[in-house]
Amino acid sequence: MMIRGVRRLAIPLAVILAAVSCVPAPATRPNAAPTTAAPTIAVTPTPGPTGPTPRPSFVRPTPTPLPTFFVYVVRSGDTLSSIARTFATDMLSLAVWNRDRYPSLDPESEGYAPDRIQIGWALRLIPNVRIDPEDLLEPTATPAATGGPSAPPASSTASPLPSTAGASVVVRHGPRSVQTVALTFDMGGRLDPALDILAWLVRHDVPATIFPTGKTATTTTVGRASMELVAEHRDLFDLGNHSWSHPDFRDLDDAAMRDQLQRTEAAVLALINVSTRPWFRPPFGGLDDQIPAVVGSAGWGTTVMWDIDAIDWRPESDGGPTAAQIVDKVVRAADGGSIVLMHLGGYNTLDALPGIVDGLRARGLTPVTLGTMLGG
Repeated sequence: MMIRGVRRLAIPLAVILAAVSCVPAPATRPNAAPTTAAPTIAVTPTPGPTGPTPRPSFVRPTPTPLPTFFVYVVRSGDTLSSIARTFATDMLSLAVWNRDRYPSLDPESEGYAPDRIQIGWALRLIPNVRIDPEDLLEPTATPAATGGPSAPPASSTASPLPSTAGASVVVRHGPRSVQTVALTFDMGGRLDPALDILAWLVRHDVPATIFPTGKTATTTTVGRASMELVAEHRDLFDLGNHSWSHPDFRDLDDAAMRDQLQRTEAAVLALINVSTRPWFRPPFGGLDDQIPAVVGSAGWGTTVMWDIDAIDWRPESDGGPTAAQIVDKVVRAADGGSIVLMHLGGYNTLDALPGIVDGLRARGLTPVTLGTMLGG
C-alpha cells in the first residue's frame, strides 16, 4: 500500500534525467547565436494531506519531476548546510539529489557524512525546492541498499547536467593581488614521465591541477594509474576536462563539443568517482566566441587558459627548451595569479620541477590548485 506523498513521486529519477537530457541543444555553430542561460524555475511541491504516517525502512526516493537542475561547484569554506541556506533548500534534499555521484551523501550508507564535502564537487540542486521527508519513505520488505557503488550509475554519468551559469568564464590568470601560482599539467599523447611527475608532486607536497583527455586517462595503463594517484591525493590535486580525444573545438559543432566533454566526465567518474567540473581547457588553446557558451551550458563554468607556457611538449631535438630554460622562463615570468601550462608527458618537465618550485618560493610565490586560487 502506498503512503502519503508516494503517488506524487511515482515517476522514476531516470525520467527526470532523461527529460533534462532532452532539452534542445543550441543550434550548430555555423548558425548559432550566443547561448543565453535558461532561467532557474523555482517550484515548491504542494504539501500532502495531514495525518499520521508510518515510517518503515528508508528506500531510494523518486523526486518530483522538475524542469532542470542547477549545478553548483563547491568552493573553499562551503558546507552542505551553507549551500542549502544559500539556495533555500535543505541538506537532505542536497544529499538525495547527489548521492548517486557522491556515496558519502547517501543517507542509507554507513559512510553517510554530509559534513565532509570537497572543493570542486559539482552538486545538483533545485533552488527554492525541498524534498518532503514524508515522500522519502515507503513500506518495503526488501532491505534498503547501503553504501552504493564507487562510481555513479551509467544513466547519471551519460546524461548532461544542465547549468544555469551561462557561458563559461575564460580565465588566463588569477587575481594579481595574490601571492600564489597555479601549476597546471595537461595529459594526452606522450605519457612516459607522467607517473614520475605526479609522484614528485606528492612527495614534495606541491599542489597542481591536472587536465587529462578522457581517452588517455581511462583507456591506457599509465593514464589510469595517474588518475588513481589524483584520486588518492585530493588534497593536492584538482582535476579538469581536456576533451575526450583532443580535437580542436573550433572545428566541432555544439553537439560534438558536448559529447567530448560528457564522454570524458562519464569515463573519469566511472574510474575514480571524481568530477572534472568546473574546469575546462580547450585542446590547442583553441577558442572562439561560441565555445565558452557551449561549454558553460554543458556544466563547465571556467575555461582555463594560461599566461605562462613552458612549451615542454616540444623536444630539444625540435627546438624545445632544456630543463634549465624551462625553469628560467617560468620563474622569471611568474607573477601573483599566474597559471603555468605544462604537460605530464613533457620533455624535461620532471627535471625542471625542483627548480621551478624552489624559484617560485624564493620569490614569495606559493604553488596552489586552481580551486584554491580562483575559489572553485
